[in-house]
Amino acid sequence: MTMTNICAPDFDLATTLDSGQVFHWEKLSDGFIGAIGDRPIYVEQRGDSLLVSGDCEDLVRDYFALDHPLAEICASFPDDPVMSAAKEFCRGLRIIRQPKWECLATFICSSMKQVAHIRQISQNLRERFGDARKLDSHVVHIFPKADRIAGSSEKELRKCALGYRAKNLLATARLVASGDVDLEKLAALSEVDLRARLCALPGVGAKVANCVMLFAYERLRAFPIDVWIERVLREKCFPRARKLNAARLRAFTEGYFGDHGGYAQQYLFHHARTTKRGRDAALRRSEPEWRSRTAQRAVPTKMTKGSA
Repeated sequence: MTMTNICAPDFDLATTLDSGQVFHWEKLSDGFIGAIGDRPIYVEQRGDSLLVSGDCEDLVRDYFALDHPLAEICASFPDDPVMSAAKEFCRGLRIIRQPKWECLATFICSSMKQVAHIRQISQNLRERFGDARKLDSHVVHIFPKADRIAGSSEKELRKCALGYRAKNLLATARLVASGDVDLEKLAALSEVDLRARLCALPGVGAKVANCVMLFAYERLRAFPIDVWIERVLREKCFPRARKLNAARLRAFTEGYFGDHGGYAQQYLFHHARTTKRGRDAALRRSEPEWRSRTAQRAVPTKMTKGSA
């Protein structure tokens, strides 16, 4: 397999791929294998460089947004303890430029799902409906086009573990495949109009729309608010607020995080989710010892002679 070396300073490949933006890359040897659009790719990081399969430097640079001035973006973040901790933890994380249909379809499937479940759905859709491409001795399934999904049925899609999301994915795929919705032309819209047009699609609410705006349309102000981010904002920014609705949160994030709010959100999200995972793992490791000590304390002490 022919490899190309790409200069990639201020970039962390593993952190970026594990941050909940994309869900199909798999660990392989010292790197990752996946697809960018319809092209299978192997990529690994060596210091400030990437080694990638084939002659696809421009494709990889664009996908991983290596042109984003990351130092300037991070310097624009609010100067508070929570944001500073997330920024330090997520060094090198970049917002990926995703294919529009793939991003939209994936986040329609993400509603009320954890990252592990979204990964499984993405894999199921790729294997059942996507084309298989070979990369050396490995097979990579690309994400199915909208017309392929549109030609299926809700019953078929439910076999991919979509549940009620199958109906929404099918309806949106048919709108895109028929040309009633041109995802490329939507790029010319303002943020307000783009969000409104996306929210008009089946299965797309404010959170999914903001994810698609951020990851597929490079609207770096877009600030998706899911349960992780809402928890962070409530605990750190509104600890005494009894009523905190979506409109108030949106107004706050737009003013507080500014032009690179999407980057700030992704750092906060990845930091919160990853540190929570670490705490849960530590609790699981300590549970057997805790149970053993509890059991020992529960054993009644035998009475000796002279005991009352």
